[in-house]
Formats: sequence, C-alpha cells, structure tokens
Amino acid sequence: MRKLKMDIGGVELTAELFDTPTADAIYDAAPFSSTAQTWGEEVYFSTPVTAPREADARDVVEAGELAFWVEGDSIAIGFGRTPVSRGDEIRLAAPTNIWGRAVEDVRALSAVDSGAPIQVETLD
Repeated sequence: MRKLKMDIGGVELTAELFDTPTADAIYDAAPFSSTAQTWGEEVYFSTPVTAPREADARDVVEAGELAFWVEGDSIAIGFGRTPVSRGDEIRLAAPTNIWGRAVEDVRALSAVDSGAPIQVETLD
C-alpha cells in the first residue's frame, strides 16, 4: 500500500492511499510544502494537484478520512464539527474526493494553527 507522511504544524500523520485517481495525483506530486488553514475542526491546505470531482465525492466524512477539495485544489482533514455541520457530523464545505485514511488520530490536529507549515512526502 502506498503511503505519505504529512507533517502538519508539528503533527505527523501517515496517510494510507486508496486506489483512486486523486490519490495517484497527490502521490505523484509529493514532495510538496504548504501552509495550514483552519475552518472549525478542519485543517486544509493547498496542493500542486488539480483533480476533477470523482463520482463518489461527498461532503460528510468520518474522522481519519482524507479528502481533496476540488474547487480549492486542497487537502481537507476534518476531525470534528465545522461551521456547516449538522449535529455532531464532520461536514466539509463541498463534496470532496476521499483519497486515503490517516493511520494516527486526526484529532491531534486541534493543536494546529492557521499559518503553520506543512510538508508532504512519500513513504517507501
């Protein structure tokens, strides 16, 4: 299984990639750097990747699922409520491509501030 290492403001996450076109594009673009943005209990960051919306894209995700926000060319990682959540769901701003799963507990991202540096690289 292909994996990526993401250092998000000092929080290290290992991403296990699914077999999707978006996962392929993200893996092929690594390594790359970015800057964290936050939106409620979500961290997102721009990537050098552009991908079309996949047929199974969705806006409600589970903690640990790694999403790609097509309109923003960004990786989005929800770990709790966002401003558009209904109840306790993790609802992202728009339907997103689910391209992988984090091995570690993504709730650690609650310590990440907007502007924090991000590094994404492949793990072989």
